[in-house]
Amino acid sequence: MREPDARSDYPRDQRSGTDSEQRRHGFLDQRSPGAWAGTRLARSGKTMEPARPKAMVPLLSYQQAELEAEDRFRWSCWSRQVGKSFVKSLRRIVRGVRRGRDQLLISGGERQSRELMRKVKQHCRALNLVAEYRGLGGLGARVSKQMEVHLPNRVRVIALPANPDTVRGFSGDVFLDEFAMHPDDTAIWAAVFPTVLRDEGELDIASTPKGRGNLFYRLRENRMFRHSTVTLPQAIEAGLKVNPAEVRQALGDEVLFRQEFLCEFLGEGSALLGYEMIAACEDPRLSKEPDNEILSRGNAEVYAGVDIGRRRDLTVIWLLQRVEEEYVTRGVMEMSSRPFREQFEVISKILSAPALQRCCMDAGGLGMQLSEMAVETFGEHRVEAVTLTRAIKESLAGRLRILVEEGSIRIPSDESIRRDWHSIRRMVTETGHVRLEADRLSSGHGDRFWAAALAVQAAGQPAGKIEFVGAGRLAFSRDGVW
Repeated sequence: MREPDARSDYPRDQRSGTDSEQRRHGFLDQRSPGAWAGTRLARSGKTMEPARPKAMVPLLSYQQAELEAEDRFRWSCWSRQVGKSFVKSLRRIVRGVRRGRDQLLISGGERQSRELMRKVKQHCRALNLVAEYRGLGGLGARVSKQMEVHLPNRVRVIALPANPDTVRGFSGDVFLDEFAMHPDDTAIWAAVFPTVLRDEGELDIASTPKGRGNLFYRLRENRMFRHSTVTLPQAIEAGLKVNPAEVRQALGDEVLFRQEFLCEFLGEGSALLGYEMIAACEDPRLSKEPDNEILSRGNAEVYAGVDIGRRRDLTVIWLLQRVEEEYVTRGVMEMSSRPFREQFEVISKILSAPALQRCCMDAGGLGMQLSEMAVETFGEHRVEAVTLTRAIKESLAGRLRILVEEGSIRIPSDESIRRDWHSIRRMVTETGHVRLEADRLSSGHGDRFWAAALAVQAAGQPAGKIEFVGAGRLAFSRDGVW
């Protein structure tokens, strides 16, 4: 019995196991009484025994449910890298052969279309083995073209890039792969939908979200479709071997992580923190007034973030105490229209507190002078000047949001804080770039949010910057010692 191609997506360590193990992983058709029919026999002396089945199509539970679904119209919003194209292409092969209908697979571009066809060919090889093993005659993909595969009963699987002109004229079932990414989705929809109208044609749509300005987003409310959503945490719970923390850190963009892996449809001005998320972090026992008793303790661990304003914006000092695995707010000091001299006096008093470990200060624009004075007075080991560029804002906001998601930060129950934190929004420019902006409210302009984010940054950094000292070029001896 030949093995699938080594480049196949079918993991080798899941190709064997007991009957119950294979059913649990979706290797066998649990509804088929002939699952063991045609099992080849292995000799053991003079006794003939059934050989153990080998798992050739390993599926997780959500993939198995998708494969077995009988719905005519299916809409699937799945995270990246959880196997949606893998199982959707398998589903179209199985249902195409069963129903004797051609299958049209449409991807966003030619490269994606070729990749989808590669999965189709892998499925054909693996299903051929399984079918022979179960005595079902084999699918036998005898004719294979670059973008087309011929199956028994004159069933064709055709893969095409998303072009309204080229997809017209076909009849059969359709799979729209990563439909939210199709550049002309409305025209594709108009060209494709008539394809499935005859003979109870089927239509599968699958994608990861890409904002709300596309047809994939609007179809999520269409009652003709059966809807399915699988986020990365749900896939991991089902058995997917992925480290979500590593994915999140490597991506380096919190809002993109929410879109690509948590399946959130983010509008052009989506709030970074929803009101429910903020409310979950509120503690009515906490106050905005500085906790001088804790600040006076030498054994307490307090961090500060300072966002500088002058006339239109507030200057906010946010104090966080690390208590085991939590960050507890110990004061939110707000100054409006105060001269820089007075602001520096207040900041200096905080920086002189015995419990204060480290402070991160806004060093952009109006904050440049105050941050320089603070660094000169208290040293770089205690004060870090932070210029809030777009990239740094993304990083700061992402760290704070993670703490909010985890419930690891406690804040006072205060309407001005609540509105201020909710005002931070993700904006998409005309050129496609993304930036974080704050709604200008009567109570502030995101100042409390950025002060808190700077405090989180201070808590996550070691005391003092790492210094590098150049020592000139390295000299190598002839003996190789250096």
